[in-house]
Amino acid sequence: MSTHTVKAYGDELDQLTAEVARMGGLAEAQVADAVESVSRRDISMARAVVERDLRLDTMHRDIEKKAIRLIALRQPVATDLRKTLAAMKLASDLERTGDLAKNIAKRALVIAGTEPMQPLTRSIVRMGRLVSQRLRNVLDAYTARELDGALAVWASDDEVDEHYNALFRELLTYMMGDPRTISACTHLLFMAKNLERIGDHATNIAETIHYEITGDEMIGERPRGAFTSGSDVKPNAED
Repeated sequence: MSTHTVKAYGDELDQLTAEVARMGGLAEAQVADAVESVSRRDISMARAVVERDLRLDTMHRDIEKKAIRLIALRQPVATDLRKTLAAMKLASDLERTGDLAKNIAKRALVIAGTEPMQPLTRSIVRMGRLVSQRLRNVLDAYTARELDGALAVWASDDEVDEHYNALFRELLTYMMGDPRTISACTHLLFMAKNLERIGDHATNIAETIHYEITGDEMIGERPRGAFTSGSDVKPNAED
C-alpha cells in the first residue's frame, strides 16, 4: 500500500471519528435544550428541539454509509476495524438519544399549557442535568480516547436509576394525593423514563469506547440502583 493510500485511509478514519464527535455535540445540545425547555416552560425552545432532530437522523445515515463504504473498500482490521465499528454503534446510540430528547420536548409543549408543578419540574431538571453531564463526559472520553473517563461514566449508571426511582415515587404520591395532577404527572413520568434511557445510551457509548480501545467486551453487570415498580414502566409507542 502506497504512502498516499495509507494517508488517505487514515484521513477517512479521522473524518469518521470527527463526524461522530460532531453528532455527539448536537445530541448533547438536544438533551440540554429539551431539559431547559421544561425548566423554562419555553415553547419555542421545545419546538426547536423537535425540528432539529431531522439533522441527527441525517448525520446517522451519513456516518453509517461512510463506515460501510470504508469497510468494503479498505477492509480494516484490528484497531482500525474497531474504530469503524465503534463509529457506527455510537451514531446509532446518538440518533436514539436525539429521539428521546425530541420526545421530552414534545411533552414539554403539552405541559407548558398546564398549571405549573414546580417541585416536580425541578426534580426532572435535576435528573436531566445529571444525564446531560454523563453524556458530555462520555463524549469527551470518546474524543480524547480516555478509557478512564468512559469507565467512570459506566460505573455511575446507578445514579440515574436512583434519580428515576425517587422521581417515580414522588410522582405517584402527587397523583394519589390529587387526581387532577394525573395527566401532567404522566407526562413528567415519561420524561423521566426518557432521561433514564438516555443515561443507558451513555453507558452503551462507554462500553463501545472500552471495546474500541482495548478490543475486549465489558465484563460484569452494569451498576444498578434499587429496583422499584417504576423500573418496568414501558413508554408508549412514540417513545
